[in-house]
Amino acid sequence: MISKPKSLSQLGFYSTFEEQLNRSHPLYILANQINWNVFEEAFTKLYSEEGRPGKPIRLMVSLIILKHIRNISDESVVEQWAENAYYQYFSGEKMFAAGEPCEASELVHFRHRIGTEGIELIFQESIRINGKDAREQEATTDTTVQEKNITYPTDNKLHRKIIKKCIAIADEEDIVLRQSYKRVLKKLLMDQRFRNHPKNKGRARKADKKVKTIAGRLVREMERKLPPNVYQNTLVLFKKVLAQKKSDTGKIYSLHEPHVACISKGKEHKKYEFGSKVSVITTKNSGVIIGAINIEKNVHDSKTLQPSIEQQQRLTGIILKNNFVDRGYRGVKEVLGTKIIMPDSPVRRRTNYEKQKLRKGFKRRAAIEPKIGHLKQDHRLSRNFYKGIKGDNNNIMLAAAAMNFKRMMNKWKQNPLLFLFHFFQTIYYFIKTNYFQLFGSLKLELVFKG
Repeated sequence: MISKPKSLSQLGFYSTFEEQLNRSHPLYILANQINWNVFEEAFTKLYSEEGRPGKPIRLMVSLIILKHIRNISDESVVEQWAENAYYQYFSGEKMFAAGEPCEASELVHFRHRIGTEGIELIFQESIRINGKDAREQEATTDTTVQEKNITYPTDNKLHRKIIKKCIAIADEEDIVLRQSYKRVLKKLLMDQRFRNHPKNKGRARKADKKVKTIAGRLVREMERKLPPNVYQNTLVLFKKVLAQKKSDTGKIYSLHEPHVACISKGKEHKKYEFGSKVSVITTKNSGVIIGAINIEKNVHDSKTLQPSIEQQQRLTGIILKNNFVDRGYRGVKEVLGTKIIMPDSPVRRRTNYEKQKLRKGFKRRAAIEPKIGHLKQDHRLSRNFYKGIKGDNNNIMLAAAAMNFKRMMNKWKQNPLLFLFHFFQTIYYFIKTNYFQLFGSLKLELVFKG
């Protein structure tokens, strides 16, 4: 059920909550720049007309935005909201509230409710906030990896997790297992230590095989004793993990995130990354992110251009003239009316002007690399904690939206004319609020004299 609208009348005797805040604060300005009615109109239809009233839509959207702008968790943003007046004003409060706005789990439910389309709407609003900077005709594109929140995968870890999950399923379904293998697994774990020492390699290898054998034995026992169509998908996943070999393609690296891929980007310090590939498009000169999409499969970079440019055109309504990329996109010259430009061997027929223009374009293309670095370090792209493929889609778009909002907040900080404007605006509100105290006594004196 949709929440009831709050009264907008003055709640304080002398001044409103809004008038007590610093109007040059970036969050204060951003709260008045975002078109919150877009979210109200889009998400109201997702609520039922019956039942318990939900939290205000603006509150939930603002908490999601603040989470990625400040690079904090669901629990932290809810706790900080109760302590920060600007967070509360940003979320539409008209009076300072002492308690937490909601449970942290309600943010999870809200993300599921609005889906990927709702997250894309937040990203689209972040592009609109940047104004003419987001409407350039040239852009740059690159791909990166958002790593999933999983441990570094090894076969032994997966086999031990299969054993642990089989025992948990047996306890839940009241199945008596032939053996729990607790003491055996403890001894095998001791044998697997210091496996790189020449004297321990053989013992560790035998222990690995024994753990795999125990895992397979438990999976087969669960198949026999479980009722039909109960945990069948889970058991199929376990059997696939037990059957896969080192050189297989499409391997499973995590039991709770089976879609995770092993991606090699040629980095010296990190040879393999386990997650999903994402494509990012930024405007060439201003650096506004106008496209950010998750690619479900580990495909060649040239095959990521089609979906990413489709998203960019859908969100901005602009067909880019040129898109500068690196040599990893070889094989593509044009996509959906956008010319793809990458470094190539010198051509004699090019004029000096054309060469200089291309050189400048490729220099600007390099600026997307630190952008991706800031996305990872400052806006939660380095480690994706959201569940499943939908979580991959949501995380990249929310990180890009947060960076666009943060760009404008930094821009407002650095503009001295903006400070001057808000200074005079503050004086105006002060006079308006204290009008009677300033001029009331003077008026009364003139009346008595008259």
